[in-house]
Amino acid sequence: MNASPVRRRYVLLGLVCLVAVLASAWYFSRPAPAARSTAAPPVRVITAPVLSQAVPIYQTGLGTVTAAQSVTVKTRIDGQLDQVGFTEGQDVKAGQMLARIDPRTLLAQLAQAQAQRARDQAQLMNARSDLQRFVRLIGEDAATQQQLDTQKALVAQLQASVQTDDAQVQYAQVQLSFTTILAPISGRVGARLVDPGNIVHATDANGLVVINQIDPIAVVFTLPEDAFQDINRALQASHEPLAVQAYPRESQELLGSGTLVLLNNQIDPATGTVQLKARFPNPQHRLWPGQFVNVRLLLGMRDQALTVPAAAVQRSQDGTYAYVVRADGRTVQNQAITVAQIQDGLAVITQGLSAGQRVVVAGQYKLKPGSAIAEATPPAAAMPSSAGARK
Repeated sequence: MNASPVRRRYVLLGLVCLVAVLASAWYFSRPAPAARSTAAPPVRVITAPVLSQAVPIYQTGLGTVTAAQSVTVKTRIDGQLDQVGFTEGQDVKAGQMLARIDPRTLLAQLAQAQAQRARDQAQLMNARSDLQRFVRLIGEDAATQQQLDTQKALVAQLQASVQTDDAQVQYAQVQLSFTTILAPISGRVGARLVDPGNIVHATDANGLVVINQIDPIAVVFTLPEDAFQDINRALQASHEPLAVQAYPRESQELLGSGTLVLLNNQIDPATGTVQLKARFPNPQHRLWPGQFVNVRLLLGMRDQALTVPAAAVQRSQDGTYAYVVRADGRTVQNQAITVAQIQDGLAVITQGLSAGQRVVVAGQYKLKPGSAIAEATPPAAAMPSSAGARK
């Protein structure tokens, strides 16, 4: 009676072992599914060629548009403003009449000075006639030397009086000319600051109107002091003024091209920047005083530079690198590169690449060395080769 349970346990254990053996035999003998593959699918990427081309070398900064010349027109005499000869916002030419001041007081002063000169000239003519008579009389021994000398002194005195009168007349004429106020420069006038009928004074702080010359126009901008040596070398190497371009703050639309006219004679120690000024032709008035612009100073050209889109440049703790398409055209490798500059979406490479190679510009986050790739879109449509170059 004790052997029967033991026998049943051995029979049950044998059945379990048999089932396990049969299951293992079935698992290892079953055919592999036909659709299953051990190879990973290729990674969809966008590639671009490594190009050899001329690349401009820029320094970029923030600038403010300023008038090439700015004049606050003021009166030089006191009086009543009779007439204004301009319209607010009008373009005026140098020498154009801007305003007239009541001239009657100065006309009277001029007439008075002219009358004084006429009187003194008449007295001088009479004194000269007397002098001639004294010269004859002294020859006839009918006059004394003292009388002759006194008459000569009188003539000299009256000559000086006439010269003084001439100066007074000229002064009165100059003062009278100040009653007509002319534009000292060509430019655009702003708001009228004084209306006709008001009494104006030479000491008035605000003046009558402000004229800003906006064609040509100037842009004042700053660059870091680290850029000074590059700018200085470019100035010494170039026989022409360095080219400057101006762009809006939020756009890549070119507003104007000009030339550098000033590299300031000192670096601001408070900000660590150097100030520069460029002059721009502005016939269409696309630049306006007070406007903030992005400025690009062209220092030269880097000829036959190897370039790739900036998106191809990757960074790691070991430096910069790029994924380069191998000769088979289906796989990539990790290639260390040296980047000279990145600007306008274009990276200039000095080491690690050669012209004609292709680099990955999109989809790198899925890649590793040796990964298989497939082109997602045509390279020309996805990444134009000269997208970042500016001539």
